[in-house]
Amino acid sequence: MVPFRELRRELRSRNNYRRLDAEGKGYLSRFASLCLSIPDDEAICRAVKARHPDLAAAPRGCLRTLAIFHDYNWERTALLPALESFGEVVHYDWRDRFDHGKKEWRKGLKEEMNRDLLGFARTLLRERPAHVFFTYLSGELVTPATMRELSALGVPIVNLSLNDKEAFTGRVREGLATGVRDICHSFDLCWTSTRDALEKYCVEGATPLYLPEGANPGVHRPYDVEKTIDVSFVGQRYGNRPAVIDALRKAGIRVEAFGPGWPSGPLSTEEMVRMYSRSRVNLGFGGVAGHKDTHCLKGRDFEVPMSGGLYLTEAYEELERFYEVGREIVTWSGVEDLVEKVRWLLSNPGEAEAIRRAGRRRALSEHTWEMRFDRVFRVIGVLA
Repeated sequence: MVPFRELRRELRSRNNYRRLDAEGKGYLSRFASLCLSIPDDEAICRAVKARHPDLAAAPRGCLRTLAIFHDYNWERTALLPALESFGEVVHYDWRDRFDHGKKEWRKGLKEEMNRDLLGFARTLLRERPAHVFFTYLSGELVTPATMRELSALGVPIVNLSLNDKEAFTGRVREGLATGVRDICHSFDLCWTSTRDALEKYCVEGATPLYLPEGANPGVHRPYDVEKTIDVSFVGQRYGNRPAVIDALRKAGIRVEAFGPGWPSGPLSTEEMVRMYSRSRVNLGFGGVAGHKDTHCLKGRDFEVPMSGGLYLTEAYEELERFYEVGREIVTWSGVEDLVEKVRWLLSNPGEAEAIRRAGRRRALSEHTWEMRFDRVFRVIGVLA
């Protein structure tokens, strides 16, 4: 018999998939009926200029940024160094005072944090002007009213959203989405790593730009350590991940897994990057938690290759936009294919090394966070 917990998980996955499918089809229908189009760089620039007619670009090194995000486990080491390469950065992280993981969050703490955020931004602007606000926010964190007031301060706002496959709308509580659906039109640019969310943003009156995550070469770099692990995976334990790793072990392949939910537990950032160098093969998954057959780009898609790790990840179309599959990274479809490719890579260290080196070159030349911000700041006209 199938355990009740597994049946419930499967039912939840099916319901989530149907919800996402219906949401996507609904937005595509509205996008077509409204005769909308995905904005190119010129259209984005015009839209920002229309909202900020007096906008003046600053030279590199002189850009002043207010960065609004919480450092969950990667944001500070990834985002702040990249932003600081353009000039002065003031970072607002609410979590020290306002823990949105507490049950009191929806009973007054969120409102208090929103007031504090607005006060912080207004005080900062009185003391010295800012050229841009960079945010990593959702409806779970800020209200539409707060975003309207933040937008009214007259500084262009760029918001980053990394899982619009699942969380563009997210849960709806009292009519408001926990995703970005209800706040996205208040941002001057909505930076999304999800290609098929672009139409959703346009329907909601926002200006989107499709651009994936990146990696920081100062952090994500090779270590001169012995390769003692055949296959490793670093990430949360959910979805098909436990079953796939069990299947590899049953096939006689030595696999170690790290992260929340695994017996070995999570790694620090440095330990994680060292693990990429210690492993002959670094395993990747592209799935979204709780959503069967739904994939999206992950930070590790850029962090592992930049760290000099040989990357073998789940196949899906978006990856092919950023790597030459088979030459810079390797992909797998199904457990049998994965087992076969792991065995081939372990048995052919020369070919594996060539793929590893090519992947790192590609990541360094095209996929740093600094390059991502350079593109964003130029397209909205704040960087000369």
